[in-house]
Amino acid sequence: MAGTILIVDDEPSILQSLCGILSDEGFEVITADGGLRALNIIKETIPDIVLLDIWMPDIDGIETLQRIRELYPSLQVIMISGHGTIETAVKATKLGAYDFIEKPLSLEKVLLSVNNALNYNRLEAELDLFRERERQRYQIGGHSRAITHLKEQIKVVAPTNAWVLIVGENGTGKELVAHTIHRLSKRSTKPFVEVNCAAIPEDLIESELFGHEKGAFTGATTMKRGKFDQANEGTLFLDEIGDMSLKAQSKVLRILQEQRFERVGGNRTITVDTRVIVATNKNLEEEIVTGRFREDLYFRLNVIPIWVPPLRERVDDISELVDEFLNEFSLATKGECKHLSPDAMELLKKYSWPGNVRELRNLIERMVIMCPGKAIHAKDIPPPFDRSRIEETRVESFFSFDTFKEARETFERSFITSKLKQFGGNISKTAEAIGVERSNLHKKIKAYGL
Repeated sequence: MAGTILIVDDEPSILQSLCGILSDEGFEVITADGGLRALNIIKETIPDIVLLDIWMPDIDGIETLQRIRELYPSLQVIMISGHGTIETAVKATKLGAYDFIEKPLSLEKVLLSVNNALNYNRLEAELDLFRERERQRYQIGGHSRAITHLKEQIKVVAPTNAWVLIVGENGTGKELVAHTIHRLSKRSTKPFVEVNCAAIPEDLIESELFGHEKGAFTGATTMKRGKFDQANEGTLFLDEIGDMSLKAQSKVLRILQEQRFERVGGNRTITVDTRVIVATNKNLEEEIVTGRFREDLYFRLNVIPIWVPPLRERVDDISELVDEFLNEFSLATKGECKHLSPDAMELLKKYSWPGNVRELRNLIERMVIMCPGKAIHAKDIPPPFDRSRIEETRVESFFSFDTFKEARETFERSFITSKLKQFGGNISKTAEAIGVERSNLHKKIKAYGL
């Protein structure tokens, strides 16, 4: 069947003719001779489309439409009338009618309207499915104390218009946090526009963010809207803001302060209402001291700071994240859902995860593809995730040196490199973690050319 259609009309001839026509087209047809009867039928069997007459003896079509929209807001209703007026059509449309057809009915118009309404239903269902997938995709997994605190912060700040500075190591999920804030905000139905600040060349930053007019420069064959323009009434996410050049920072600061700009090559001032969320894996206060980040821009952006914890600080979440990724990649490969054995899970919990959640996700995808069995065991986990399998090789390599000095320097270089990666290149945190003075760590980094 192409779909179920309820025809509501007090004229038997109309019911009979429409029923015959639509049945011949493959539709399942139900009929009702009044509004009250139609409402009872809808309670029992929700149709795909309702063809509803305006003038009926018990309750008229407008009141029936009103009740249908209150109880079943997604049900599409096509109004039909032999005494239609512009006022009636406007009122029905305002109440949510999909279409309005006048009698005498045209077969072609009825079929066209019905098929369009069914296509609209299909598109709405696909959109709902897409929204649900997007919601699940940007769901922050885990229930550890650290991640619970993060979720509570997001819940408080999301409904406001406050600007947010998201800080965290690479792979912790800063983009996920930005998406979640937007989804829970009052701007959720408006655009969410992402900009990777590290990926935009300095000479194109103005065109990318503010747009340009036709002929503004060589190659500008058409007018282009910038990211700020595209994010009007929505959210603009500036990722890797710490990697933006000083020249670009000064231009961004101006528009952030004024919420007004002009396109490159234009002279018309454009005003926008945009919420700004930024993210960085760098310590911006250190970047200010070294002269790589503007202090005034930092204070403008740092309204609500949110710290995204690294995976090593939320080990309790690893089991839940693994199950989530296993399910995701098993569905993607259309294979049976795999699971990790307890010994394999224990190995993952002992690993330091310098690449954080992104590194864990990549490993699980690899295991789902490469492991043939339903269960993934400890023997399937490769180095460096299985620390025990690389200890022997590492110890033997140190004995290959002729002098103590060579072995010590090699160890120090490897150790410092690993710890810097673990803390996202943050020298202060690395120095604190390994128990040395920050100045001494700087000297070692310089001596080893790191």
